Order: sequence, then structure tokens, then C-alpha cells
Amino acid sequence: MALSAQPFNLTQSFFRVAAACPQVAVGDVQANVRRITQLYQTAANQQVGLVIFPELSVTGYTLGDLVQQRLLLDTAKQSLASLAGLTKITQTAMVIGLPFVVNNALYDCAALLARGRIQGIVPKRNLPNYKEFYDKRWFQTWDQQNIVVNVGGQQVSFGTDLLFSIGQVKVGIEICEDLWVAQAPSEHLAAAGAIIIANPSASPEQVTKSNYRRQLVTMQSGRLVSAYVYAGCDASESTTDVVMSGHQIIAENGQVLAERQPLAAGQELTVADVDIDHIMNDRLKDTNFSNSCKMPVIDCGGSPEPRSTVRNFAVAPFVPSGPDAADNLQRVLDIQAQGLATRLANTHIGTVVLGLSGGLDSTLALLAAVHAAARLGTTPGDLIQTITMPGEASTKRTQSNATRLATALGIPNQVIPITKLAQEQLAALGHDGNIQDVTYENVQARVRTSILFNRANQVNGLVLGTGDLSEIALGWCTYNGDHMSHYNVNASIPKTLVRHLVAYAAKTQSPAARQLLTAILNTPISPELTRKRSGAMSQKTEDIIGPYALHDFFLYHFIRWNDTPDKIEFMAGRAFAGEYQPAEIRRWLAVFMARFMQNQWKRSVAADGPKVGSVSLSPRGDWRMPSDMSATLWTSALQ
Repeated sequence: MALSAQPFNLTQSFFRVAAACPQVAVGDVQANVRRITQLYQTAANQQVGLVIFPELSVTGYTLGDLVQQRLLLDTAKQSLASLAGLTKITQTAMVIGLPFVVNNALYDCAALLARGRIQGIVPKRNLPNYKEFYDKRWFQTWDQQNIVVNVGGQQVSFGTDLLFSIGQVKVGIEICEDLWVAQAPSEHLAAAGAIIIANPSASPEQVTKSNYRRQLVTMQSGRLVSAYVYAGCDASESTTDVVMSGHQIIAENGQVLAERQPLAAGQELTVADVDIDHIMNDRLKDTNFSNSCKMPVIDCGGSPEPRSTVRNFAVAPFVPSGPDAADNLQRVLDIQAQGLATRLANTHIGTVVLGLSGGLDSTLALLAAVHAAARLGTTPGDLIQTITMPGEASTKRTQSNATRLATALGIPNQVIPITKLAQEQLAALGHDGNIQDVTYENVQARVRTSILFNRANQVNGLVLGTGDLSEIALGWCTYNGDHMSHYNVNASIPKTLVRHLVAYAAKTQSPAARQLLTAILNTPISPELTRKRSGAMSQKTEDIIGPYALHDFFLYHFIRWNDTPDKIEFMAGRAFAGEYQPAEIRRWLAVFMARFMQNQWKRSVAADGPKVGSVSLSPRGDWRMPSDMSATLWTSALQ
């Protein structure tokens, strides 16, 4: 029987969660239940798998001593049955907060409701009793094993060591203060298999507290390699001594997916799709991740099957974004420069030899070398020598940009034409030079490389590589040509990031250098190895192997997350909607998979270079695979 890959299943890869922020009528259980019901139905209509309501959402958090009133407690307990009934005809589970009495002791609890039943009740483990908090005045801490309690005729598990399974996703619950302590219950929940941590909370707002809260939630999701859903109480809580803000945060693996800002108007429901594959991938990779904790798992049935996803996928996942983008771009340049500076210091080499073509990659390598010179306390002109090597296919545009840039940066540049040298090698091989085949192209690349290495010998220098991560991933480089160097500062930088780094660096250069860098950014990417009689550029790399924007997207998701080809195709379809047709995406993805699998032999002997981000193909560091790989399993998934 022939085997075939299962088609991409949206529901198996993504799980939709929501944090709900209903208005509160403190002490009015019926009014609160009505609002919870409305928001729950909205979540169910949006195919949410799990919606989390705030701490004590059934009664309100700011009850004070009224929380011990028997009428209130009985009414809250009765509300569980009606709220659980909402889940009978949907596949949307909910977590709600309420005060709950067990053996005549009062606990601050969260109940998970699904399939028309109360699936389990989790008490708050850590009770704050400082400053504005008086939890221990009313509640007790549960420090016993799980028990079974009777709620309206249902036998319900009660305790802190509980996991809930919704479809294939395991959910753990901790409540408000549980997150803020040194040993959060979520650590044990994640070790027992919880992929999603739900936190119904009531955290008063204070100046700067929301930033810390966001950092705490985000960091916990990263530490636990999980998704964390934080649902804070609405500002309609009592304002006698504190103000709640309705802060809602959904974080995954150290990144915020969705957020309702503190004290924001509207947006009672904050929704996000959690990538279950990515969480499981990172847990699988991390051999230190603990799976030693055992807890009972309550089966809460399946989850809805959304027809699409609310998740957005970055078009350029390698490129820093957000308020820290400039700082992160600078950090990349700093890593490049420090790597080169350390290599020069350790080898006692005082000269960098660089082939400057007028293209993006050699320009970035030159800028990194300029920064390295500053770190070494010398001038670029004393450290760096550039050589521009025009061939038959070189355009005046690129060669002029190269030589003028070197001058603008104060770096000595020598022009060494390679046409005659290349022709001599072709003639020695019996090649007339009229057929512009791979031999014709690669002879030029290798001639240039041999000149660089020979010059390095002549001046006791180091040949600085310029090839980038995208090129080595695709094998788009000449073996023992531009593929080779003594050290390559661009080794882990993809083409899309190269462009942004050059644009960023241009802002700090002199007007003359900035003008040239802008011209280089506006030049099409080309190896310039085949000629046209008109003298115009005859090769455009992206016309041959496909758009680098797509290839970098494919590379990131394939290496960073181990995503399957069909999932990558789905995500790319959303990310590049309106820019590339589905057939184009599939075509270039097949090219990427084939080229990646076929070119490990080039990566296996790549030069040293600094790792700057989460993806590297260094054979000594991040990536090991045999050169004799078959691409069939991956390419067939796209047929």
C-alpha cells in the first residue's frame, strides 16, 4: 500500500482561545451570569475552543466580607449548572471563577465547564495577604490531594493537580497570585503536559504594573514553552480602594499573540489561535524539558473546527519589527562586527580582504568590517582592502557603486578585471566562451575567489565571505567560489534581513555613502555571470530561483519550527495573499524543498561565521544532516 502524507488539518495545528472581560455587577450573580452567557455565546460563534473568564467572575472579586454570605455562595454554586448547560450543544469549553465551599471551608476557585458538565474545579493555591489584598481573611489554601465533590448531583473532581483535555490539547489552571510567586503551579502543570495555562485573575491596576504583568505572562509562556491566557477583571468592579483594568493577554512561547490594553473601552473578547505544533516542536527539541510530573487528565471532549485562522503570519519573519526593531538591527551588526573583530584578534591578522561587487551582500559584509575596525580601535582604511573584479557580464552600475562606496568609506579599492583570466581558463578547458553554461559562470566566480585568497596571502589577510543564509540554504553559490572564505559575517543572515540591515546602516553614514547605499538597495539582485550584448543586466536571481521573500519565509518555518510543507503553504498563502497566487507559492515551495535537500554538501564545508538569530545552518552549530538526502518525502507532500 502506498503511503502518503496526511493533508494539512487546521484544527490539529491551531487551537483557538479567548480571554473574556464582561462587565461586573458586584454581588449580582444573575446579572453576571447573563453577561457571561452573552460573551460565551459570542466566543462559541467564533469557534473558540476555550474561553477564560476572570477570577470570581460569577460574583465579582471586590465583595469584601460579603463573599462569606451563604445566600451569595449558594447562588454562585447553583449558577454552575446553568452555565455548564450552555456548553452542552457547543464544543467551546469555558473557565469561570467563583467562591466555592468544600467541607465548610471557603476557596477561591475556577471551574472548567464543557460538554454540559462541570468537568473540574481548581482552587487558588497562593493567597495574597499584603497591601490591598486580604485573601486569607476569607479563603483557605488547598494543600491536599484531589477529591471528588458533589455539585447539583454531579460528581466533580476538586483540587490543584488537575489537567483538562480539550481535543488533543491539555489545559492547566492557576489563579491570579499563583503566577506571581516563585514556584508557580503552572510549572508543574506544564511538566505534566499542559500546553495551555489558563489564568482567571483580578489584578488591580497601578502605574507601570501592566508592563510588569505583560512581561510576567510573556516570560512564563516562554519558560514553560506553552500558551498562557490571562483574563483580568473588568474596570466595572468596585473602585472603593482599587481600580481593575480588564487587562487581557494571550501569549505563546514568549510572544504576545493578542492583548486588550488596560482600561481600554470595548473589546470584551480577546481571541487568538495558538500554534500547537510550534509548542510541541520546541518541547521536543528541548531535551531538558520536564515530562516527569503525573496528573489525572479529565476528558472534556473535542474542540470546534474553525474554517480559517485569526492568526497573522509575518511576511518577513527574520526581520525585526515593533518598537525594538532598530535596537535589534543594531545588535545584528554588533554581533557581526564582534565576531570578525575577535577572529582577527585571535589569529593576529591585521587585514581584511573583501570582494566588493556593488551588490547587497558584499555591501553588508563591508559595513560589518567597518564596525569591526571601530571595535579594534583602528580605521577602516587601515584594516580593510576591497577588490572589485569586473567580468564580461558586470554592469557599469554595480561596479561604479562598488568603487565609489569604498571611496566614500575611506577604504582602498583595487579594480582587477577578470575577463582575460576567465577566458584563459575556459580556453585551457577547450571552452570557447560563447556558450554561457554553468562552466562559463563558475569559472568567473572561482577566478574572483582565487584572487581574493592570493591577495590575502600577499598581505597576511583574511578573506571575508559575503554569501548569505538564503543562498547557502538554496545552494545558490559556486562551490569553492563565492561559497568559500576564511570567515563569513553574513553566514546566518537571510537575504530579507540583509536588505534591512543595509538600509538601517545607511542612516548613520555620510551623505555620499548614504546615497550610494540607497542606489545599491535599488539594484536588482544578480550574480552578473552571463552577458547581454546591450550591456544591460542579463540575470535576475529571483526570476531564476524564486522570490527571496518567499524562500526566507519557507526557510524560517521549515528550520525554526519543523513545519510541514503543507502547513508552510497554508501560512504563506495567508501571509502573501494578494501578492502571490497559491500556484506560485506552491511552485516556489517545491523548488525550495528540492534545493534545500540537494545542497547540504555545500553547507557541510561552509566557512565559520557568527550566529545572529534563531536559524543557522552551520554544520558545527545548529544544523546537521547527511548530504545524500532524498527530497521525495517533502516534495511529494506538495503534489
